[in-house]
Amino acid sequence: MTAVGAPHTTTGRSGGSAVLKAEFRLFRREPGAVFWIMAFPTLLLVILGSIPSFREPADSLGGNRMVDAYVPVTVLLGLIMAGLQAMPPLITGYRERGILRRMSATPVRPSAVLGAQMSIYGTSALVSALLSLTVGRLAFDVTLPRQAFGYVLALVLAVLCGLALGALISALARTTKAASAIGSAAFFPMMFSAGVWLPVQAMPDTLARIVEFAPLGAASQALAEAAAGDWPGWSRLGVLALWTVLLSAGAARWFRWE
Repeated sequence: MTAVGAPHTTTGRSGGSAVLKAEFRLFRREPGAVFWIMAFPTLLLVILGSIPSFREPADSLGGNRMVDAYVPVTVLLGLIMAGLQAMPPLITGYRERGILRRMSATPVRPSAVLGAQMSIYGTSALVSALLSLTVGRLAFDVTLPRQAFGYVLALVLAVLCGLALGALISALARTTKAASAIGSAAFFPMMFSAGVWLPVQAMPDTLARIVEFAPLGAASQALAEAAAGDWPGWSRLGVLALWTVLLSAGAARWFRWE
C-alpha cells in the first residue's frame, strides 16, 4: 500500500511545483498586472510625497505628515489590486474555459492552480509593500515600523484576508465578466476603507470607528499603530482574522471547479 501510494504523492508534489512555475511565467508576461500590483502603489506614494503640503506636519494626524499616513495605505493598495482585480478574473477564466475540469483527470489536482495563484499574488503583494516601505524611507524619510513583528503580523493577516476575498469572488462569479464586475464593485469600498482618499487616522471619529470594522480599515489602523511602535490592537487583529475565516469559509463553500 505504501509503495503504491508514494509515486502518486511524489507526482502530485512535482506537478504542483510545475504548475507554480508555469503560472509564475504567465504572471511575468502580464505587464499590466505586474505594474498595478507591484509598481503603482509605490508610484502613487512618490506622487503624493512630492506635494509639499504632504511633507508638512498636520494637526489632524497628531503632528505626523500626510506622507507618513499614506505609507500604510500604499502597502495595502497592492493587495487590493491583487485580490480584487487580478486573481478572480484569471481563476474564473480557467474554470470557464474548462482548464480546471480537465486538470481533475490528471495527478495534478485543480487545487494546485488555486494554490499557485494565491502564492504568486500573495508574494507580489508583499513585495509591493516592501517597495513602498523602502521608497518611503529613502525618498521621504518615513520612519520604518518600530514594532516590526506586529507590523508583519498585521500585514500577513491583511494579505490573507485580501486573497480570501479574491477567492470568494472567484467562487461566486460564473464568468470572467462577472468576476471583473464583482471585483470592481468591491474595489472602491475597499480602497475607501483602506484610506486611499483619506487616511483612516484623519477621518472623523464616527466614520473611523465604522471603517475599522471593515477588513482593510482595521488593517490600516493596525499597520499605523505598529509603525508608531505600538503593538497593533487585538481588536483590529481580531477583525482581520474573523474576516479571513468568514471569507475563506464562503469561498470553500461555494467554489466549483467546473
